[in-house]
Amino acid sequence: MEENLASTPWRDHAATLGRAARQASRQLALADSATKNRWLQLAAVRLHEARSHLLQANANDLAEAERAGLTPALIDRLRLTPDPIDSLVQTLRDVAGLPDPIGTILSQQVRPDGLEIRKVRVPLGVVLFIYESRPNVTVDAAALAVKAGNAIILRGGREALHSNRAIHAELERALVEVGLPATAVQLVTEPDRGLVTALLHAGDLIDLVIPRGGEGLIRAVVAEAAMPVLKHYRGVCHLYVDADADLAMAEKLILNGKCQRPGTCNATETLLVHEAVAASFLPGAVASLQAAGVEVRGCPATRRLVPSVQAATPADWDAEYLDLILAVRVVDDLDEALAHIAQHGTGHTEAMVSQSVENQARFLREVDAAAVVVNASTRLHDGSVFGLGAEIGISTDKFPARGPCGLVELSTYKYLVLGSGHVRT
Repeated sequence: MEENLASTPWRDHAATLGRAARQASRQLALADSATKNRWLQLAAVRLHEARSHLLQANANDLAEAERAGLTPALIDRLRLTPDPIDSLVQTLRDVAGLPDPIGTILSQQVRPDGLEIRKVRVPLGVVLFIYESRPNVTVDAAALAVKAGNAIILRGGREALHSNRAIHAELERALVEVGLPATAVQLVTEPDRGLVTALLHAGDLIDLVIPRGGEGLIRAVVAEAAMPVLKHYRGVCHLYVDADADLAMAEKLILNGKCQRPGTCNATETLLVHEAVAASFLPGAVASLQAAGVEVRGCPATRRLVPSVQAATPADWDAEYLDLILAVRVVDDLDEALAHIAQHGTGHTEAMVSQSVENQARFLREVDAAAVVVNASTRLHDGSVFGLGAEIGISTDKFPARGPCGLVELSTYKYLVLGSGHVRT
């Protein structure tokens, strides 16, 4: 693979990045928790001190995004304001306060012949993180990777390049100040996709790739990657309102799930309503949604109850809108809701509103998704909400990681075998 990498300029560049990250990962694997936490705390200080510079860099990105005609949802994902910068600082401090998984003994045993076997958590090595918009995830990814003893190569979208450069400069500065290798966190600033392809082919230098963005990006990464990919393709998330649901709660949850931040993968895209409560719930809920700027597309039963709703097409049941658009369907019962989710869900986040303990139990047991939620918003499927400090992504795969991925998911394990001249007989 080394000779192949050297055959083009982009492969040369990818090899340089990968080798530097591999060397840094070996140093990070030996770093103690105190040193890694000092970096996190110092990086928090540096970002706080650089607030005005970060905001100016972000303003440059926003201005270019508007000139390029990016949608309001994409611009929202790109935006940093003083509060998100405070959030970046807090993320670093939160990750510093998390237990370090590296070195944890997962199991140990002494065999009858005296052979001692330990299963110990260790870093993955080198992570390639490819993402769009959201400069805040630059901090999330770097913090989690380094705390778990990994080097990381960051390749953000060109729409966030000014912001990512400004953030990365402070992270790198803090690495050097605490004695960790500057190449522990590398930022790719070259926009040409040829370099990304070369990195994805560098399977001997990179241990894991994590794409975070639209479905097109993720499928392109999966098609090219010569290493494992931690991913989810789409987040078609449902909220089902059961026959005995608290309707005031249901309205609050659908407004939060759809409107709080519609451009995220855990936003609610489809509302399913039991026919027994459709007439009492939908007119008021739809009015509230429309007042919040949501375009509602409904099935025939929904439109009979609320004529202002647009007609849904078959494509709407599989749509990840990432915008203020919601599909609504009236279902006969829980069985039909479960069947709809099984057919159209993407294994990301599925929620129900119900006071029935029996129906709650069925929903929790029968729905196959990374997160199954009862009487709460789909927007809660998030690493920080789940106590992970931050997340580097949400996986809908079933092996090896599922759901929000934090420190533990960025580590692996090895077996330590201690003998005294043991041989196989």
